[in-house]
Amino acid sequence: MNLLRHAKVTATIVCQTNTRIGGAKESFEIGGQDSPVIRHPITREPYLPGSSLKGKMRSLLETKGELGANVEDGKPCGCGACLVCILFGRNVTKGEREGKRRETEPTRLIFRDAHVNDQWRERLAGESFVKFETAINRRTGTVQQGSLRNQEYVPAGTAFDFELSVRIFEGDPKDKFKDAIKKAIRLLEDDYLGGSGTRGYGKVKFENLKFEGFE
Repeated sequence: MNLLRHAKVTATIVCQTNTRIGGAKESFEIGGQDSPVIRHPITREPYLPGSSLKGKMRSLLETKGELGANVEDGKPCGCGACLVCILFGRNVTKGEREGKRRETEPTRLIFRDAHVNDQWRERLAGESFVKFETAINRRTGTVQQGSLRNQEYVPAGTAFDFELSVRIFEGDPKDKFKDAIKKAIRLLEDDYLGGSGTRGYGKVKFENLKFEGFE
């Protein structure tokens, strides 16, 4: 199997609503944030992890039964032959982890972390956006005692630079790869990215989508 080249997909991911991908609390302090967003450890800028983008796109394709994927018991497809497995990688079974691994094709899609673009880097410098939320007592209709919490988020309008590298091997159906990536992006735009999506967070839009090297 000969690697011919790396194709590339680029876009700008724009948060159309507040968006949050949670990170770990680095310290405990009175009045501190309950749920911080994930940030780069050096620059302290929020970013969208490549793992989150990959996992969400794959999950949406499999849940919808797209591209020949077969999902059982909520686990990723492991057939190794459908377009989802070829693009995203085949799910490894327990037996394979114990040394009974079969031959698989190399994963085609390489997701990069999406970092804040230059325009928004200046706007977000040193800023933290926090929303307070609570729960309602179903019987009284009032705020449930002890339920007040705060969540950090990335504000609507924030833009991130998206890049996806695609390995093209000899004999690969390049047009099918391109169509599959477009389908995954459309599904993500119709769903949400990150946490608390059913409460209004995480609606994103891919703008200036470009495909290079698929010819």
